[in-house]
Amino acid sequence: MLEKLQKMNRSQGKSHVFSILIPTWNNLPYIQNCVASIRKNSTLEHQIIILINEGNDGTLAWVQSQDDLDYAYSSTNLGICFGLNACRSLVNTDYVVYLNDDMYVLPNWDGLLHAQTQNIGHQNFIISGTAIEPFDTGNNCVVVKDYGDSLETFKEEQLLAEYQDLHMADWLGSTWPPIVMPVELWDLVGGMSIEFSPGMYSDPDLSMKLWQAGVRYFKGVGESKVYHFGSKSTRRIKRNVGRDTFLLKWGITSKHFTTKILRRGQPFDGELTEPAATGKWVNKLKRIASCLSAK
Repeated sequence: MLEKLQKMNRSQGKSHVFSILIPTWNNLPYIQNCVASIRKNSTLEHQIIILINEGNDGTLAWVQSQDDLDYAYSSTNLGICFGLNACRSLVNTDYVVYLNDDMYVLPNWDGLLHAQTQNIGHQNFIISGTAIEPFDTGNNCVVVKDYGDSLETFKEEQLLAEYQDLHMADWLGSTWPPIVMPVELWDLVGGMSIEFSPGMYSDPDLSMKLWQAGVRYFKGVGESKVYHFGSKSTRRIKRNVGRDTFLLKWGITSKHFTTKILRRGQPFDGELTEPAATGKWVNKLKRIASCLSAK
């Protein structure tokens, strides 16, 4: 793996606010669209780091031709866990942002998130922007409005004209991209956990590691918005059974953690407190059942 990994840090010494990590896997039109939106709609200057998995669709050549993009390249698909960890050595700022390549950031997405980082008063936090998605999947952390489910059907001009009217209150339980967290916290918990490779359930696992480290500030910022076309890469991979890995690792289900402890999707009302010990036996029984089924 390591002998196949190449890195390029062309922005070292430049003044940036966030280091934006974007994994991509043979998804050239979407990564181009994502980067274009960052260049067009950001208020601040950021370091953009592309994780190129394979890149044999022209992604590698395109990224190499862009002087403002840093990158880590692997000729094989590392997945997001190994891949994002590999990008850590390229980070030049105090804050890591994790963004999906099938996202389009909307104007001032970054200014709103940066203001949050400066107003919290400490560095023990993880915050998320809010996604607009074309389909209702039951996720109460997103705004549902169809501006296209592909680049071919993308209604960019309509989205830019209407996004400010799509109101969303700040919410609890930050786990999903786009996320922002201090680099020192990323390092403290060891970044992404490789046992979740290629990546399913690595997001709630990262939040759980932060919880275990004492972080209680998990905020979704309603007015910081991105448009999310929806899982353009994950549909193509062989998925790991992350739900079981999470249960075996932490002794509770991911659903229990996100709904009962992080209270994900509920209105933001400040730092989280220790939850009541509910669901203990249910989670224990599920853990035993998972162990038995694995034999």
